[in-house]
Formats: sequence, C-alpha cells, structure tokens
Amino acid sequence: MKKCVLKFGLFSMVLLGLFSCKNEEKELADKRIMALESYVDSLKAVSAADLETNWEQISTDYEMKSTDANDAMAKLDENSRTTSQAKIDASNTKYDEIKVTVASSVEAKKMAATPPNAKRVLRDKLFMPGQMGDDMSFSWVNKDNILSVYDKFFESYKTNKGSFTREDYDEIKLMYEALDNRKNTVEKEGLSSEDNGKIASIKFKFGPMFKVNRMGAKSDENQEAKE
Repeated sequence: MKKCVLKFGLFSMVLLGLFSCKNEEKELADKRIMALESYVDSLKAVSAADLETNWEQISTDYEMKSTDANDAMAKLDENSRTTSQAKIDASNTKYDEIKVTVASSVEAKKMAATPPNAKRVLRDKLFMPGQMGDDMSFSWVNKDNILSVYDKFFESYKTNKGSFTREDYDEIKLMYEALDNRKNTVEKEGLSSEDNGKIASIKFKFGPMFKVNRMGAKSDENQEAKE
C-alpha cells in the first residue's frame, strides 16, 4: 500500500511539474505576444515624420519582439499555437500596412527632391511617358503602332520646338535616327505600304523643319555667348 501511495505521489508530482511548465510557457508566450501587439498598436499614435525619421530603430525593435513572440509560441501545444499565431499574424498585417505607408512616403519625397533628368523629360515629351528606354532600342515599336509613334513624335516636336535648347536638338537627332533604325527592322516584319507612305510624308515634313530649327538654336546660343 505504501508503495502504491508513493508511486501515486511521484506521478502526481511529475504531472504537476509538467502542468506548471506548460502554464509558464503559455504565460511567457502570452506576455511576448501582448508586447508585440502593444508595440505595433503604439505605432499608430506616432506621427508620420517621426516614423520616417526613426524607422530603422522601429524596424529593429519590431523584428526583436516578433522573434521573441514566435520563439515562445513554438513551445506551445497545437491548440494554443493556433490562437497565438492568429494574434501574431494580425500584428504582422498592421505592421506591414504601416511599413508600406512609410516606404511610399519616403520614396515620394525622394523623387520630389531629385531634379528631373533632362533626357528623360525630353523623351517623355516626344513619346509616351516611360516608353522609351535609355538604350533607345524602340523595342516596343512594331508594325501596328509605328505610324502612331512617328505621328506623336512629330506633333509633340512642333508643339515644343520653341523651348528646345541646342542640347535638346542634339538628343532629338539621336532619337529620330534610332526610331528610323527601328523602322528598317519593322519594314521587314510586315509594315503595310499605306503606313509606310504616311511615315514617309511625316519624315518629309520633319527633316527640313528640324534642320532649320536646330541651326537657329545653335545661332541663338552663339549670340548669347557673345553677349
């Protein structure tokens, strides 16, 4: 009887120890998850300017709290992990939303503070914004859209020719020659004779106009230099 009581006592102590350990793990996980939740929620009260200024430290603190919460959660039983994971996921989602907002604001300010690239401005003015790459390959031009590209180029040129500098005219010459080079390739890909004829008409009008305007820009620049 004594042995049975002793065994029962030892078994109870083991169970009590295990139960106590599980409770401690659950309490630690809850504590760390709550710390993560509170930290992320507190960011909502921080001004946009302070978030941007201190984002590196905020990111470091968040990663540390997130790691602590996940490490503690990994020691829980399956049911407890499911509940804890949902809380961590919710905090991660809130944090990611704040992170995107801060990153977007920083990028917008960076772009606003960066002087526009003169060549990019000119290319966007003569063609559709963002279409023309730095290599001037005109790879996006094909037999179906090349006429509209020439037409847009010529109309934009006529509209803005009074504001072009000598450097602009030099760049326009390079772009025009690159477009013509692309046309030679497109002709072999099935450019219709009708579109080819319309492009020839545009080129016929553009060539002399460009030559005169470019010479005028150089003359004006030389005159300004003398003055």
